[in-house]
Amino acid sequence: MAQNLDDMSREDLLALRKDVDKALAGFEKRQKAAALAAMQKAAQDHGYSLDEVLGAKKAGTKSAPKYANPADPSQTWTGRGRQPNWIKAALAEGKDLSEMAI
Repeated sequence: MAQNLDDMSREDLLALRKDVDKALAGFEKRQKAAALAAMQKAAQDHGYSLDEVLGAKKAGTKSAPKYANPADPSQTWTGRGRQPNWIKAALAEGKDLSEMAI
């Protein structure tokens, strides 16, 4: 399958590069899938799931709320990320964060 690259036109070389990039991407994808399958099988052979072995946290799980708005208990905050406006307002009024703890 050896080709003489010196005899190819610019368009042919660009098309060849595109085909090679596509083939490499497919190869990488297949190799990763095979590696993942091997890891899952090894974990299963030892009686675990891959997530259990890796200690993976499931996507989409939320932390439990730690604070609630005294005026509207349906408004909660986990204590992570940006402070909600109701927390900012309460702190500006001089309230302590512990007063809003759940």
